[in-house]
Amino acid sequence: MLNLSDVLQTNKMISEQKLDIRTITLGLSLLPCLNASPEALPTRVYDRICRMAENLVRVGQEIEMDYGIPIVNKRISVTPVSLLIQDVDPVAVAVAMDRAAQAVGVNFIGGYSALVHKRMGQSDERLIRSIPEALCRTKMVCSSVNVGSTRAGINMDAVKLMGQVIRQAAEQSRDQDGLACAKLVVFCNAVEDNPFMAGAFHGIGEGDAAINVGVSGPGVVAEALKSVRGQPFDVVAEEIKRTAFKITRMGQLVAREASKRLNLPFGIVDLSLAPTPAMGDSVAHILEEMGLETCGTHGTTAALALLNDAVKKGGVMASSHVGGLSGAFIPVSEDIGMIDAARAGALTLDKLEAMTCVCSVGLDMIAVPGDTDESTLSAIIADEAAIGMVNNKTTAVRILPAIGKDVGDELVFGGLLGQAPVMPVHGQSARAFIQRGGRIPAPIHSLKN
Repeated sequence: MLNLSDVLQTNKMISEQKLDIRTITLGLSLLPCLNASPEALPTRVYDRICRMAENLVRVGQEIEMDYGIPIVNKRISVTPVSLLIQDVDPVAVAVAMDRAAQAVGVNFIGGYSALVHKRMGQSDERLIRSIPEALCRTKMVCSSVNVGSTRAGINMDAVKLMGQVIRQAAEQSRDQDGLACAKLVVFCNAVEDNPFMAGAFHGIGEGDAAINVGVSGPGVVAEALKSVRGQPFDVVAEEIKRTAFKITRMGQLVAREASKRLNLPFGIVDLSLAPTPAMGDSVAHILEEMGLETCGTHGTTAALALLNDAVKKGGVMASSHVGGLSGAFIPVSEDIGMIDAARAGALTLDKLEAMTCVCSVGLDMIAVPGDTDESTLSAIIADEAAIGMVNNKTTAVRILPAIGKDVGDELVFGGLLGQAPVMPVHGQSARAFIQRGGRIPAPIHSLKN
């Protein structure tokens, strides 16, 4: 039962500590569109999205008003588009998705995606090669490609291709500081119920539709830890667990209410701590509250491991269905503490790679020099995929080649995407390594049957 103290505490979290619901995401299957002719498929996709999502934004706004809970984004994720385009121009489907997203008023639509962790089919490769054009011709479409898994290994042909695609996307959107790359993520062990962009897609095991909610609240956790300064880490972990429970409980409430009002199944609550560039809403500041002078210094990985684990343990007790990525995100451009640490040189690409071993996703919203070779981009993806494959966890790369810029410059997007200091990469070549292609075999511990 909620008491007055709980209500007042929640109000303070919302008004002073940046607590919000980061997204209500409608996961939507487009498989019913497959019986359309190739010429009619984009129209069928548009019609289905508009019909199923017509009330999503209105319901989200009503819940905000009724409960006083900020809901930052309303989003849609759809079936991986590569499954739909046997004889269809994939860009035509992307344009239809974008038109539908604008028609229903959502912030983003994800699912311009391909799952190629073992091999690429013809439709997969056509979609992947079309990604730069699709993302530059649309405003709200987000794209993802899964290039590896613990069960399958790493598809190095796909990794090689993604280095080229990211480079092309950066060049084609250079007048927007490479914005297309901010809407593209490369996964290992991608999950089917992720409500967060740019990696959201509606998996084929998810049914016709589902309501997935992503919570936030780094500022709430950072504020809570002020009460346990100087205490042992056992106490720190317990405080994070209690706070994560409260945050996730709010997400459960919103998810259930949205599900009821939209008459659609409740999917999951993703209890990830998702930062923003706003002061007081930073995962980096949580780590610094634990005693680090600056995020990125020695001890950062240990602090992040504690945070991620405690968030999961506290949140999983608060919702009947926890899923998605669930933990702590470390997107450099979207976290004011990470931005400051990168500017100071304390947070490097190598340190971020180590941190991804224990966080929810991976190398996220990281700007690199504009002359970074495509094989270097592929090698960065391969390293991150290897961490995911061997550790049986989701990892990802959302990397931003800053065309015409170098270390010390910045990419500026504004809003939730923030701004990214350009970080150095190693100058030694990985071209011969990437040119090998083929598949890195799955680790021995993948054989669990």
